[in-house]
Amino acid sequence: MTEVKLGLQGVVIAESQICSVDGVGGKLMYYGFDIHDLAANSTFEEVVFLLWNGRLPKREELEALQKDLVDHRTVAPEVMDLLKEFPRDQHPMEALRTLVSALSLYDPDAEDMSVEANRRKATRLTAQIGTLVAALGRVREGKEPVAPDPTLNHAANFLYMLRDRAPDPEEARSVDVALILHADHSFNASTFAARVTASTLSDMHSAITSAIATLKGPLHGGANEQVMRMLLEIGSVDKAEPYALRLLEQKRIVMGFGHRVYHTEDPRATVLRKMSENLGKRAGKTAWFEMSRKIEQLMIREKNINANVDFYSASAYYVLGIPVDLYTPVFAMSRMSGWTAHVMEQYANNKLIRPLAEYTGPKNLTYVPVDKR
Repeated sequence: MTEVKLGLQGVVIAESQICSVDGVGGKLMYYGFDIHDLAANSTFEEVVFLLWNGRLPKREELEALQKDLVDHRTVAPEVMDLLKEFPRDQHPMEALRTLVSALSLYDPDAEDMSVEANRRKATRLTAQIGTLVAALGRVREGKEPVAPDPTLNHAANFLYMLRDRAPDPEEARSVDVALILHADHSFNASTFAARVTASTLSDMHSAITSAIATLKGPLHGGANEQVMRMLLEIGSVDKAEPYALRLLEQKRIVMGFGHRVYHTEDPRATVLRKMSENLGKRAGKTAWFEMSRKIEQLMIREKNINANVDFYSASAYYVLGIPVDLYTPVFAMSRMSGWTAHVMEQYANNKLIRPLAEYTGPKNLTYVPVDKR
């Protein structure tokens, strides 16, 4: 009997140059650059160029990409009108999935599968998803969307469009770093979904819609939202440890811990822990970090399980004023750069992804007429 690898765990299905995940050593690299080095020194726009080109940009190349992203932030008015027709109580990931799919109807390169056209589509998608996420946050509150500000970078412009006020430099840099950390993570579920769709030679918008639909699942992209809801339910630092202990005693999941690949600390969590602490101190709202730290210490002590990328991003985003149910769309805003990189890599060396299954159903049955069953 063929060995079945449930969830494809441990199965290598392709080669990729984009991202390396070392689960034993706790390292994450984009094209050979360690995530800590990028988070400390780079910008999201530089990382976008890196993911699409395999190297860091020269100054003139970075300026050209920045201009392209700024020039393509505005979304077709028909798509914005569609957004305004959605139910206000709909989860933003439902809306985002539909809106990104609708973007293809107004993309001049929608059915052009050339390398150049796919690069232009990747640029538009990366530029426009921030506009869509910010508009989602405002329209459901009965507010008008805020037009993009061409003087701001990708991260700062998102906060501006969401809050209708320019962020201060530390807020903008925090979001910039968060976008870098979430930009790619090899063949995670949503990226794999995008590559499966792309392998059929379907268009880029279809592949990205597949990725967003996959990210919507709570086992993938929704964990940081659940972490924050847990912290809000706990409410105070002194209740954090008893709450987590009770979950463990009831054999329930403590969200934001463990990872399918990492056997040590998620390197992204290392950066986000410090970000959460600094933002909390700066805003005079340290309780969310302190609750998180107590839960993390308990989980390490009791279960030897480390925090993942979702755990500290929750409290960091909350202090930044990002609504809880926008956390996963913000994840998508960052991961768009990685998804599009993988789709373009799939197109460049394509083979239809079509795995096999071990059949375990009945065999050799004989048809019986309906009147004799």
